[in-house]
Amino acid sequence: MSRKPTTSQESRRKAPSGAARSRRDWRHPLRSWSGSHRASARQALERVRQQPLSSLMTVLVMTIALALPMGLTVLIDQIERLGIDWQRSAQLSVYLEDSVTTEQAKTLTAQVAALDGVADAQLLDKDLALAEFQQHSGLGDALQQLAYNPLPAVIVVTPSSLDGGAAALQPLRDQLAALTGVELVQIDLQWVERLSAILGVFERFTGALALMLILALLLVMTNTIRLAIESRREEILVVKLVGGTDAFVRRPFLYIGVLYGLIAGLLAWGLLSLGLAWLNASVRQVAALYYSDFALSGMPLADGLTLLAGAMLLGLAGAWLAVGRHIRDIEPQ
Repeated sequence: MSRKPTTSQESRRKAPSGAARSRRDWRHPLRSWSGSHRASARQALERVRQQPLSSLMTVLVMTIALALPMGLTVLIDQIERLGIDWQRSAQLSVYLEDSVTTEQAKTLTAQVAALDGVADAQLLDKDLALAEFQQHSGLGDALQQLAYNPLPAVIVVTPSSLDGGAAALQPLRDQLAALTGVELVQIDLQWVERLSAILGVFERFTGALALMLILALLLVMTNTIRLAIESRREEILVVKLVGGTDAFVRRPFLYIGVLYGLIAGLLAWGLLSLGLAWLNASVRQVAALYYSDFALSGMPLADGLTLLAGAMLLGLAGAWLAVGRHIRDIEPQ
């Protein structure tokens, strides 16, 4: 006759193994943590939907505060890239005296091309210079009435290295200016450096503007979250009475800040993309007047992702500042 297993034997058989118990031990807190965060995110979304007008105003203020400095930064960066491209193609214009003949100009061009630091030298004689000026200036009919050609012959010199900017080209300029028959040597890079100096001023202005708008954005977010906390004071008191911690109470408000930042970042990204596309038409027209094909390249993906991440972090920071201060003040008596 078979014997029935005892209760202790049955419990040992039903008890999970050590590995299975370990897996369940770490999965249960993880599921609880993720479920709590999902619930907090749903609460934040629901609270934003319940107050559409105030949420819209907050998001619009954040969008403007984010779009202004980022838009200026993108514009300055693209203009700087244009300046760098022009700097790489900078040249020296060597204007010859009127008394220099065509044969002398050709000999002088060969002499210039043999100098150290010169990659190329091309002669632009008087007739060719006048033809180009008539084509690009729009004064062709008026120039045809001139009794003589007032333009000098020019040797266009391409330096072998542009490291150091205009200051590094100064020795070569002095060497060219000392040649017989040379009246003036002009470095075409100087106006590019002036442009870079002007852009440096705008960069400082943009940095100061961004700092002020970030502070304003934090104040707006802090005030918005503070009002949300005050409107739910009774609910927070009840949660704390039943054992809710400050972290549990804080979490939905942090998600509200992140949600505001996400929406504002997406709107700012779209606004900047549309603004740059609208501005690009005028930029192309201006560039065409200077015989350039320069155009704005639109909102770079990296800058857009940076804007989005920064907006979410600022929303989180503003909400954290407000919640950390006001949640501790709400305690059940």
